[in-house]
Parts: sequence; C-alpha cells; structure tokens
Amino acid sequence: MNTDLMFSSKTDMWSTPQDFFDKLNNEFQFTLDPCASNENAKCRKFYTEKENGLIQDWSNEVVFCNPPYGRNIKNWVKKCYDEALKGTRIILLIPARTDTSYFHDYIYNKYRVSIRFIRGRLKFGDSKNSAPFPSMLVIYN
Repeated sequence: MNTDLMFSSKTDMWSTPQDFFDKLNNEFQFTLDPCASNENAKCRKFYTEKENGLIQDWSNEVVFCNPPYGRNIKNWVKKCYDEALKGTRIILLIPARTDTSYFHDYIYNKYRVSIRFIRGRLKFGDSKNSAPFPSMLVIYN
C-alpha cells in the first residue's frame, strides 16, 4: 500500500484492519457495509460509491460503517444518526474529532448512543504505520 498517499489528503478511504473488524463482527454480527468498494467490503451485503449508501435504506440491517474521512464525513454521521432513529443498529468507525459540529449534533449526549475510544492508533489497510489520528466507535443502539 502506498502510505504516502494514505497519510495525505489525496485519499479519504481508510480500509478497516481485518482483525479489528473480525472482533467487532463477533460481537455485533454485521449484515451491511454501506460505504465499501469491491476490494474492501467487510460484509456480504455492501454498497459501493456507485450505489451510494447515503441514499439507500438501511432498515433491518446491522451496519458497520467506516465512511470516507473527507469533507463528507458529516453526511455519513448524520445518515447513521437518522437510520438509528428508525431502529437500525449501527457501529460507526471514525476519527475521534470531538470538536466537530457533527460530533455534537449527532453523537455526543444523544439517546441510545455510546462511544468507545480506541486505545492507540489503528493501522488501516496494509499499512505498516499507524493512522495520524485517534479513532472511535460510535454505537447507535
């Protein structure tokens, strides 16, 4: 993997480490990965950029969401929040950016939302280097 590209603003895709996902999947039994590519999908059912998971209905799924970490991350966080209000269980993996408006609007102090801050820094994809940011799991029950 090209880590120069991965740790720059040239990409907003951060492929979930497989062992990290496997542990979460054992706990939650995911059925949908709404923001994947054909190469990095973690669930049998997934949406690519072409299908656009932001416009799909996630009802009756257990969702693992590791969205693109660019400017549109706020749209993914809002989508997770909105789908959770309809009763969908969602586990969202994002950078721990507690100063953002989306954190305060759709995560912090919301009913039936819990946060797990990840100790240390994840190594995304096949990278030998850790991410340049801390991560957190947002669990919408």
